[in-house]
Amino acid sequence: MRDLLIKKVNKSNWWHVPPRDPHAYEKRGKFLASTYLQAEFYGRPNIEPEQVCINNPVYGFSELEILKKLFGSNGRKYLNEVIKSEDDKDWYNKRIELDRQMFLAAKTQGYDAIILMTETGRNSLQKGRKPNSIELNLIEGY
Repeated sequence: MRDLLIKKVNKSNWWHVPPRDPHAYEKRGKFLASTYLQAEFYGRPNIEPEQVCINNPVYGFSELEILKKLFGSNGRKYLNEVIKSEDDKDWYNKRIELDRQMFLAAKTQGYDAIILMTETGRNSLQKGRKPNSIELNLIEGY
């Protein structure tokens, strides 16, 4: 499944919304969405899609699954910190701090990307198809 996912990601077009923070890539990597419409959730995407080349992603079908791969049994603690702050006016800063911690952990562990898919993405991959919704965070190569 991993090799098929890498092949599908590398063959696909990706849309990116440039961040407001000019240092965001150094802190959290480069986020891309699998469709223009999905990217619009984060702001105005670039008109032209991008191509990527990844070789060693950490991936999961939930954020918790990825956090456990990156942080072991502490993964749930990281997610709970963000979830409990959703009503907090500082929620966005806590969310991007989690993204930064994930970026650093993935980079330290030698991953070149973080790939988040929905549970239905597993079914798509098992059928040899690209999942409809993928969030891709490039750790290297942008």
